[in-house]
Amino acid sequence: SPPAAAEPRHASSAAPRRLRDRLRGAARPAAPPAHTAPGSRPQVRGAEPSSTAPAAARDTQAPSRFDYERFQQSLRHPPRGRRPPEDPETQARRMKVKEMMKFAWDNYKQYALGKNELRPLTKNGHIGNMFGGLRGATVVDALDTLYIMELEEEFQEAKKWVEKSFDLNVNGEASLFEVNIRYIGGLLAAYYLTGEEVFKSKALELGEKLLPAFNTPTGIPRGVINLGRQDTRSPFCPCSGMSWSWGWASAGSSILAEFGTLHLEFLHLSELSGNPVFAEKASTSQLLLNKVEKPQGLYPNFLSPVTGNWVQHHVSIGGLGDSFYEYLIKSWLMSDKKDSEAKRMYDDALEAIEKHLVKKSAGGLTYIAEWRGGILDHKMGHLACFSGGMIALGAEHAAEEKKQHYMDLAAEITNTCHESYARSDTKLGPEAFRFDTGSEAMATRLSERYYILRPEVVESYMYMWRLTHDPKYRQWGWEAVKALEEHCRVEAGFSGIRDVYSTTPTHDNMQQSFFLAETLKYLYLLFCEDDVLALDDWVFNTEAHPLPINHTNFKAKAGVQ
Repeated sequence: SPPAAAEPRHASSAAPRRLRDRLRGAARPAAPPAHTAPGSRPQVRGAEPSSTAPAAARDTQAPSRFDYERFQQSLRHPPRGRRPPEDPETQARRMKVKEMMKFAWDNYKQYALGKNELRPLTKNGHIGNMFGGLRGATVVDALDTLYIMELEEEFQEAKKWVEKSFDLNVNGEASLFEVNIRYIGGLLAAYYLTGEEVFKSKALELGEKLLPAFNTPTGIPRGVINLGRQDTRSPFCPCSGMSWSWGWASAGSSILAEFGTLHLEFLHLSELSGNPVFAEKASTSQLLLNKVEKPQGLYPNFLSPVTGNWVQHHVSIGGLGDSFYEYLIKSWLMSDKKDSEAKRMYDDALEAIEKHLVKKSAGGLTYIAEWRGGILDHKMGHLACFSGGMIALGAEHAAEEKKQHYMDLAAEITNTCHESYARSDTKLGPEAFRFDTGSEAMATRLSERYYILRPEVVESYMYMWRLTHDPKYRQWGWEAVKALEEHCRVEAGFSGIRDVYSTTPTHDNMQQSFFLAETLKYLYLLFCEDDVLALDDWVFNTEAHPLPINHTNFKAKAGVQ
């Protein structure tokens, strides 16, 4: 088999292997209008700039100044915590995760600096075509992890690369979703943690390049944006980059987890720039989804950016749907619990999910099935395992009579995901596991046996530990650390494996950037005190980049950048 490519979030159990292969390739434009000239780049119907676009996008650097000092003072805890003495075992485990991060970074720096990911077996870099010509995905994804772990020298190396080598003048087809969660999320988090202006300016410049994706009849963005087609001479819009839907997406639809996973980052882009355009664009999706009829109260994964109607009735809490739900509860938390609409949408969605999708296996394992037009598919993807942590986070703020119920549900789902690890030979979990063939919490198809250093299971361990302090979650996390060391650590980094049920697994030769952004960060936080990136100061975007809760309005009333 060829080496694995960098994996998009949605190259998941929700998608067959052929879909994953298409995701790894370039996005395919939707059918061009009939008048498109032969040989020219097709423009998607409905992607013309709206009449309000010029004024909104022209002046992203508004004459307001973000008050970083006031923001710092508003934090209830230092981001790295105060580090009181801990038991030696927990400290040693935290230091082990820190060593793993340094090992992953040092090998990336040696063999692949500036490329998007490290190929650790062949000791070279991988660029891929998911980021539209952008480079250094691992650098940007790793910035906040390096900072939180106090890997000072390594953080300075990463910062220097961003300052000197991170070029945004690229021409290529990028995933709006992936660029947002990895690059913009990583740059925003690095700015909020350090106050270094280079991170803020890069985030705002890149954010502007994403705005043309929203130029659709509904305001729902298309999935792919050409970062290089920014015609500043256009009298209609200074950001006339072109966008289109993924070629594999049904009937030119947009993906729920993509257009529904912009809110956190885009609100912060408006906060830092003083320009409301980002927040307005991201809020369009919430407004539309509020109005559209939802089958059984559920949100299907595909929606037309032209008509605003659902295209297919496929519902998944894993790939294609996952982070939409996560961003509802986190939008409410990030607003300091003021965005009541997001909270209501989250509560209603969770109620529908529990009613229609949450099931218990014959062996007593609670899982979240997928829904295809009313027919249940009794499987969970690794990506869906984030939901234990999400439900626990929401339970903290649920109605009093429902708090314990949701904490119990979160614990049951997290236990099921742990079982998917415990029942494999490597003690790492498969990409998807099923409950319909006699075996439970195990992959039953060859195409679902792989593990690509994904974070969702340890993410839920971290939340469950923070919210319950049950020591089993730290123990489960340590089991994952040992399994990663035994089966994924190679001479020059960490690699995914192709079969979790083989004690001598074949490596896929890819150190995913999210391994440094998410997996190692969540494991490190699992062994930290609760005041390190405290949950009452920060929410994590879906790439584990910490963004601050808006305790107050940090913007100065006057002043020029």
